[in-house]
Amino acid sequence: MKISNQFFVALVVLLLLLSPCSIFAQDEAPKRPEYISVTQMFWNKNYKASPDEWKAIEKEYKEKVTNKNEYIVNAGYYTHLFTDNSNEVMYVQSYPNWEALDKAADRNAELEKEAWPDEDTRKAFLKKMNSAYSKFHSDEIYATMSGAKLMEKAPEKDMVLYLRQNTMAFPEDGTLEEFKTLRKKLLENVIYKNEFIKAYYPSIHAWGADKRDMNEAVIMESLADLHKMFDRNTELMKDAFTEDERKAFGKYFKRHGDYLYTAIKL
Repeated sequence: MKISNQFFVALVVLLLLLSPCSIFAQDEAPKRPEYISVTQMFWNKNYKASPDEWKAIEKEYKEKVTNKNEYIVNAGYYTHLFTDNSNEVMYVQSYPNWEALDKAADRNAELEKEAWPDEDTRKAFLKKMNSAYSKFHSDEIYATMSGAKLMEKAPEKDMVLYLRQNTMAFPEDGTLEEFKTLRKKLLENVIYKNEFIKAYYPSIHAWGADKRDMNEAVIMESLADLHKMFDRNTELMKDAFTEDERKAFGKYFKRHGDYLYTAIKL
């Protein structure tokens, strides 16, 4: 069975679960968000506030606005550790559905007025908050995928985000059933069993520069756990997969890039 670009994107979308997905596991978790937006920003070189002051400002906004916005499931900041630009700041928001992307910004504006009723005070706060970043930014939208490994509890400190950005391949001998079977085996026998992976969030391109993008976000306790995580993945892969299965799964991926960020605890 030959597989076209359009069909491959369709088969990945078919893998979206109806199971819950949140930033950490709950006994009765809500339905998982369907989309995430990723905004790539950069520090303003003239920004004078300290890291703690920046955190305090962003925390205040999150508590008074973002956390109260019913169109936003969760949001967080991720700052450069090992990427191609040391000034990079990544802001990620998740949404319950596509319609919420349009409604979230308007709701934020309403909540800002409630939080800072005085217009001059509100404008001053927002100006100070936004002064941390340069004027340029870029946005991507991704659809969440099945197979998330949820954090057992909300983070209590800054953690490490390892982001693997895969460029998908479209093999002529690929099939929906093979991809689903191999991916399920990887999740159950490697991702879920790796004790150094505290959370795992996969997503696929929805709106942006390259429809071949498939992202795998891994949350770890510290940078020291990075090599331990890779070594444990290798051990678990050897136990679970034959050489033929590893090759079969690998044909669905053209290449990948690796990025490390600090997952900021506000």
